[in-house]
Amino acid sequence: MKKLSIFFAIIFGMMGIVRADEGMWLPMFVERLNYVDMQKMGLQLTPEELYSINNSSLKDAIVGLSYGAKPRGFFCTGEIVSANSLLFTNHHCGYSSIAALSTVEHDYLNEGFAAKSFEEELSAPGVSASFLVRMEDVTADILSVISDTMSFEQRQKAISDKAKELEEAASEGGKLNPVVKGFFEGNEYYMFVYKTYTDVRLVFTAAQSIGKFGGDTDNWMWPRHTGDFSVFRVYADENGEPAGFAEGNKPLSPKHHLPVSLDGVQPDDFTMIWGFPGSTERYMSSYGINYNVDVFYPIVYEVFKAETDVMDEYMKVDKAVNIAYADNKAGLANTWKNFEGQITMLRKNKVAERKAALEAQYQEWINADEDRKAEYGDVLETLEAMYGQMAATAKTLFYPNFLAQLTPMSAFPERGATPEFIKYYYTMTDKEATKEDKQAAADALKNVNVDAMFTDLDARVEKDMLAAVMNIYANKFTAEEIPAEIQKLLKKAKGDWTALANMVFDKSMFSNPETIKAFIEKPNAKKLEKDPAFVMFNALRSQIYSVGQPYSMAQIAISDADHLFVKGLREFYAATQPDKVLYPDANSTMRMSYGSVKDYSPADAITYDYVCTANGILEKYIPGDFEFDAPQRLLDLIEAKDYGQYADKNGELITCFLSTNDITGGNSGSPIMNGKGELIGLAFDGNWEAMSGDVNFEPKLQRTINVDIRYVLFIIDKVYGATNLIDELDIHKAMPEPIRVEEE
Repeated sequence: MKKLSIFFAIIFGMMGIVRADEGMWLPMFVERLNYVDMQKMGLQLTPEELYSINNSSLKDAIVGLSYGAKPRGFFCTGEIVSANSLLFTNHHCGYSSIAALSTVEHDYLNEGFAAKSFEEELSAPGVSASFLVRMEDVTADILSVISDTMSFEQRQKAISDKAKELEEAASEGGKLNPVVKGFFEGNEYYMFVYKTYTDVRLVFTAAQSIGKFGGDTDNWMWPRHTGDFSVFRVYADENGEPAGFAEGNKPLSPKHHLPVSLDGVQPDDFTMIWGFPGSTERYMSSYGINYNVDVFYPIVYEVFKAETDVMDEYMKVDKAVNIAYADNKAGLANTWKNFEGQITMLRKNKVAERKAALEAQYQEWINADEDRKAEYGDVLETLEAMYGQMAATAKTLFYPNFLAQLTPMSAFPERGATPEFIKYYYTMTDKEATKEDKQAAADALKNVNVDAMFTDLDARVEKDMLAAVMNIYANKFTAEEIPAEIQKLLKKAKGDWTALANMVFDKSMFSNPETIKAFIEKPNAKKLEKDPAFVMFNALRSQIYSVGQPYSMAQIAISDADHLFVKGLREFYAATQPDKVLYPDANSTMRMSYGSVKDYSPADAITYDYVCTANGILEKYIPGDFEFDAPQRLLDLIEAKDYGQYADKNGELITCFLSTNDITGGNSGSPIMNGKGELIGLAFDGNWEAMSGDVNFEPKLQRTINVDIRYVLFIIDKVYGATNLIDELDIHKAMPEPIRVEEE
């Protein structure tokens, strides 16, 4: 073994000591692990005021946003800010609901919406708001039902069965929604018990030219001038219990709501963020990083970028298309730009190389002890081999899969929204199927909601997306690799892949609701068999299935190896760095992070300020532009510097600010608070230079981008005149210090 001084220098250089602004911490451990550090940095609340299962605490104002009454995870975070359960979150978190409620006649997406009373608030279909009641350590319960002799499938079933048992026991007859989650790659387990409310209503949204100002161009970029917020409200029945939407429901009386501070931020001010971060991979091996960077992310980036480029072309000129595709496009664009950033910054920040250096030290530590070698000796070798197997099969798995998801092939996936068509074909061509089986399969077609298949679809957009992705597919495979059935179709299209896409779309009955309905009335297996979209789908499916088993086997082996890798890594740190506190990866459970307001230097001779102002909106403004247009009312107020009580001490309006908090997707909409637990902004993004942060925290570069609460209230109050919402808030503002006049 190398000398400890050299050893620690290497490790600290690679991974960094866990510091105050790194880590997404479980709230039940805040007092034991973090409280002293937080106090030193400026926290003024007690541990009981932060997290309590018996009394009102800050956690009771934090809301997980999802769909349905029994969510297992959350797409965003919100916070309760009034005694009537007014809920703030990001604009992009409310985007799907805003788009769904919008029509050409009532275009809330592009014009905004402000309810002046409870009666005017609009039901957000499907959205639910979950409050954490408590969390419990159930590690011993879960690990008691598994053993090393079990297969992967046996272990997963045993864990799932035990988790369901624990969840059922904690549900209080279905009143609560308990969820058991694994941590540290299945080495620990905790149960989170939620109360979930399903009557959530839209209260306010600014036009997307405010809420999405800068569009994809500014996404993950600084400086930022996006008013990324929307406002909802949580409703309950007359007893304050969860209930579906009903006119008689009342705004929920929350256990706690956040006061709002207009004092703004200064460098090094204490900040904390509470929310539901979705997923990080801080313990991922170098082999996993290389697979993502070199194989998986580029595939997704290429396909999703091509699809959104087509959407953009039509969305820019057609208002109805813009509304119809807004949510789908936003999700795809967010993903491809995220992956583009990760590819760039994982390479630039040499994350895989730093992980590999750690792994070399880890392997050396393992090899120094025969017992450790017996348990962990082959882990890294297995990870290398299995990621290699995934890389070898990824092209053949993913490109056909993405193509098969597009219209008109999207009608056929067995586990998709409309599995009846392909089940019908299987049954009708099955020699052992009875007459009753065949009749049942034909009758099942009548259950298909054909109109729903075409909701928010535009034939021009769908056809052009099919052509775009089909051309990508064509460039990835040699003629010998392309299934014979597709080659036959291509021959009919004279070798032109765009012509083939047009032919498949135009000649398939699954491109049009009326022809599908006609088929359902008189189904015919032979007609289905000859449909070009069905032919294409079956060929793509065969291509996918040819590599499905080795890819799945590799995934299972990696899951097993990761479990051992992290188990050994924790022992490694305990033996070599006993003072190092490890935090678990994010997994859509409540976490707390803390840090401070801080600028950063992305490159030599460049320093970014910690705040940006509304002046930047005027600088970026492009009249009529898809991303950088802005409402005239907003422009006029900025020109006049008419900011009211929301101006800073210099008379400027701060739009966004930076902090060192550790967040990821799912934290969108999370409250960023000062040391008093007052709301000072909403977290909504990370910065481009630290896009590798989900895999390795970058303390010098990693920043959270927050929309300043003063800009939020300025938009609500001064731009839209929704003073009824301002009146609901508990607004705090320090009195200015008196100017001292010295007597001569």
